[in-house]
Amino acid sequence: MKDDLRNGLKQTRLRLGLSQQDVAKMVGVSRQTISGVESGQTALSITVALRLSRALGCRVEDLFWLDQDSVTVEAVPVKTMTPGEPLRVSLARIGGRWVAHPLVGVDAFRMELIPADGEAIRQPEQDIMTVTLLDEPANLLNTVVVAGCSPALSLWARAAERWHPELRVHLTFANSTVALERLVRGEVHIAGLHLFSAKAQSFNIPFVQQALQDQTAVLINLGVWEEGLLVAPDNPKGISRVEDLQRSDVTLINREGGAGSRHLLDQSLLEAGVDRQKVHGYDRIVSSHEAVAQAILDGKADVGVSAASVASMFKLDFVPLRKAHYDLVTFKSYLEESPVQQLLGTLGHRRVLSQLEILGGYDTRLTGEVVATVKPPKQKSAE
Repeated sequence: MKDDLRNGLKQTRLRLGLSQQDVAKMVGVSRQTISGVESGQTALSITVALRLSRALGCRVEDLFWLDQDSVTVEAVPVKTMTPGEPLRVSLARIGGRWVAHPLVGVDAFRMELIPADGEAIRQPEQDIMTVTLLDEPANLLNTVVVAGCSPALSLWARAAERWHPELRVHLTFANSTVALERLVRGEVHIAGLHLFSAKAQSFNIPFVQQALQDQTAVLINLGVWEEGLLVAPDNPKGISRVEDLQRSDVTLINREGGAGSRHLLDQSLLEAGVDRQKVHGYDRIVSSHEAVAQAILDGKADVGVSAASVASMFKLDFVPLRKAHYDLVTFKSYLEESPVQQLLGTLGHRRVLSQLEILGGYDTRLTGEVVATVKPPKQKSAE
């Protein structure tokens, strides 16, 4: 590997309004020496480099660094990654292999643009691709990838990163069904679910049992949140129950198939004896809790299914329907990995609990507790 010494001495000096002669006097060398360093023609001793960093109020590594040849790793692209074009990616070590997540659309942002770990092109019909790294591999090993739709996931992630500065949490948006599929495919460490099985009369466990292939899964509670109908402030249409959704003056904004909110709506309509074809707007689809709230706030819809915490964030009125378990699903083998341990270990911290409580609509009495361990069908049949 070829290393070239680079420096930012000139940029730092100019930012501080100093001349080459000023800097030379500060560190006890000639102006020609400073000029030679800035042009890359003169090498410095460790002593002079330390004097420069102290005089300019920065670290040695802020002034001098090695510009290395590009480093590459082999990574598995997630299923949704588009082939044939260069994409910015985020990398994580999952199940002993590198997994590449494209930084595209909403997945490219928190509130700010997310720095890429590398660049890659997925070739058609190939399961492995080469990623050119933009960071040191060691800096990527502490990444945990979480898929889910709850806004509380970002609160938890940011609080955990403050507690463990070396930890990186990559959040990828997905409804409950898709998040579980990504976990099973080995694309994420943790999937967030809020799915209710009317047949089993329980949350999440039946769906995990159905999806498992060859690994034992552990379900850990993030919180019990209120789900229901979001309506405009002061509820101008007087919507108070699911039956109101079939009124001609009420327009729904719906979620995509596989979302926990869509599950709740369909189950509620069935229990109320309401034909979904009579619900105006049933086929108008958005793909997040925030999009449901924004559509109502903008007057594009009168009602949608989401959570009390989302209603609170957007200052909307809320009609409760049920309390749902939002559980975090991971494989038992992942619990042995230090970054996953660090992230899950923060669930009991007051810093995390207080963030969930102040958000509203969350009962945190089960937060951080293991609510179930689910074995795959092969293990069950062997018992």
